[in-house]
Amino acid sequence: MSQSRRDFLKLAAAGVGVFSQGHLFGSAAVPRSEISVRLTSESARFAAQPTIPWQFSSDTVVLDPTKTYQEVLGVGAALTEAACYMFNQLTPDAREPIFHELYHPSAMGFGVCRTCIGASDYATVAYSYDDGDPDPDLLRFSIDHERAYVLPMLRLARKMNPELFVFGAPWSPPGWMKANGSMLGGSMRKRNLAAYAHYLVKYLQAYAAEGVTLDAVTSQNEVDTDQDGRMPACFWAQETEIEFVGKHLGPALETNRLATKIWILDHNWDLWGRAMCELGNPDVMKYVDGIAWHVYGGKDTAMNKVHDAYPEKHAYVTECSPDYTDPAYMTSWARWSEQFAGMFRNWSRCVTSWNMALNEKGWPNIGPFTAGGVLSIDSKTHEIVRTGQYWALAHYALAARRGARRFDSQGQVEKVSHVAFVKPDGSQALVLTNTGAERKIRLRLANMSADVSLPQASVLTLTWK
Repeated sequence: MSQSRRDFLKLAAAGVGVFSQGHLFGSAAVPRSEISVRLTSESARFAAQPTIPWQFSSDTVVLDPTKTYQEVLGVGAALTEAACYMFNQLTPDAREPIFHELYHPSAMGFGVCRTCIGASDYATVAYSYDDGDPDPDLLRFSIDHERAYVLPMLRLARKMNPELFVFGAPWSPPGWMKANGSMLGGSMRKRNLAAYAHYLVKYLQAYAAEGVTLDAVTSQNEVDTDQDGRMPACFWAQETEIEFVGKHLGPALETNRLATKIWILDHNWDLWGRAMCELGNPDVMKYVDGIAWHVYGGKDTAMNKVHDAYPEKHAYVTECSPDYTDPAYMTSWARWSEQFAGMFRNWSRCVTSWNMALNEKGWPNIGPFTAGGVLSIDSKTHEIVRTGQYWALAHYALAARRGARRFDSQGQVEKVSHVAFVKPDGSQALVLTNTGAERKIRLRLANMSADVSLPQASVLTLTWK
């Protein structure tokens, strides 16, 4: 019997396991005594030495760049009509620098941008691209309303970052397509599904002609609510979304040779069962790239459940909004960073906040509602204030650039969350979030380690190559 085999059997008898890479790990048996030491050296021969105490090390994060997960698109926020209106209030001398800061790869380099297909709740008025009496041939279709604020800001964002991933979401079809005849609340009439698919194709083509190509669309913002008729919204039954995507929208994009990806649901994590059921339909499976998720109900682990069942379908967090009435609106960076870490650790390819900018009272909106912007722009002075969520996004914009991959980080440290990425250039980044008191933790990477101090309520990004 070899010496290594005898050593293994001794360790096994003592209750110690062995990693396949050869590293030892404790199983059920935990050492209860100090470590006895005998030394042979120039000055000693098998001599007893002072014992060494075992120290419990719970505050360790172990990094393994050889084990990678999803490729990421980045982070960003929505250029709603409301946000674009606020940016339009700035002079060009003020607007260009803030867009450079937000989107240019040499600065924040936000990688994703959500836009609204027609009016959302954060718009100056409720509008679609075909308002009025029924128009199944879409002879009235026009995106002219968005030439004032939305299209110029989207073009400026893409100018700053040509690789910006832009996706669109509709809050409501034109009122005449719905049972209640209004953009506010209500539900879709099945007889108009083909016309609505054509409507979205015309939108994509019209935007492309204006220099804004859409990389993805969702079938409906928040499919499972009509928002009590207070805002542009539309309830979609599960079977209606399945039929629309599988029989109308998917084939329409295919026929018109549009490479735009389709994301379904665009609603909360607690609807993960609905997402699973829809992906069980072969037509939906054929045309859908992934699931768009909101954070207002359920837990981020729902994305992991869907990924386990359908690993080829991607997860995208498409909305997570701050509230300007929150006392911590300006200082909530640690709380948001903790949430972002959970999103990426549960397979999301992006983190997208809601309005990129609003005024100090969350205006303009149709509600009224209390969402705050990532940026707050003073309605009188036009001073730009960076909020707590902005500073959290800044860390992930640095670490989770487009094309990066999340890699494995393990370790349960109280009040500390962590998520790691390897970038296309081979550099690596780790975002550490401490929502508790000041503390120190230890990082392990292969045979190296580093001790890191985390101030109270802090976010820390570490990068190396």
